Amino acid sequence: MTPITEVEGRRVALSNLDKVLYPASGFTKGEVLHYYATTADVLLPHLRDRPASFLRYPDGPDGQVFFTKNVPPGTPEWVTTAEVPRSEGPARMVLVQDLASLMWAANLVTEFHTPQWVVQEPEVADRIVFDLDPGAPATVVECCEVALWLRERLAADSIEAYAKTSGSKGLHLLAAVCGASSERVSEYAKELAVEAERALPRLVVHRMTRSLRPGKVFVDWSQNAGRKTTAAPYTLRARAEPLVSAPVTWGEVEECGAPAQLAFLAGDIAPRVQDYGDLLAPVLDPDRAGPLP
Repeated sequence: MTPITEVEGRRVALSNLDKVLYPASGFTKGEVLHYYATTADVLLPHLRDRPASFLRYPDGPDGQVFFTKNVPPGTPEWVTTAEVPRSEGPARMVLVQDLASLMWAANLVTEFHTPQWVVQEPEVADRIVFDLDPGAPATVVECCEVALWLRERLAADSIEAYAKTSGSKGLHLLAAVCGASSERVSEYAKELAVEAERALPRLVVHRMTRSLRPGKVFVDWSQNAGRKTTAAPYTLRARAEPLVSAPVTWGEVEECGAPAQLAFLAGDIAPRVQDYGDLLAPVLDPDRAGPLP
């Protein structure tokens, strides 16, 4: 029988708690749910009001992995949903607004992905993101070098950037912005990616072409398109181990000399939050948002 747990007055069914989802470490579904419950205070603000795309892996990363964008069948009536614009027409998506909704969604076994806009203003981007993706033999170490260049370039335009690991091989840069459409933010991000390639030609490529990427860092500016989503801060990833897309300090970026230094597992996050709080909290502060030049 599926156990029913009460979360903030809502009845949430939590199933298969002993199921091993990460065979390399024996990390179970119950541990996944515990991770999200204990990380909710810092995770939820980054999900709130953003239509969530779920990258589901119910049998672990070695099983079937698939995106769910529309409201899943069986979604409880108390879970908030909203109609959002899509190129093919309006669609209804989930908003993870509270702990009960987070635990319901986590029970589906999912990565959380969100756009760079909130549902109240889908035509206006409130964040800019750069997805730094290394092509082997480049690693996150090279991504850090590129991130530092981008931080300074953004600062020159009075935009304050923050970093998190992708939870895979690379690094994400985020900053709060205001007063621009997703199209304009994408254009600006592409401009900076092209500048980065000119400034760091041995390190950076701004085009997705696979043949150009070995040994370089692909600065993916296209994640700023209104239809695109990026892994949310603190989400677990569908990898061999329970890696997290974890916020990092600029000191950690500057000092990174090996990929292991910026690889954080679920068990690493609570101590980091205790030490640092939410390192990405400024990205949520509209008073910290800079207009594009």
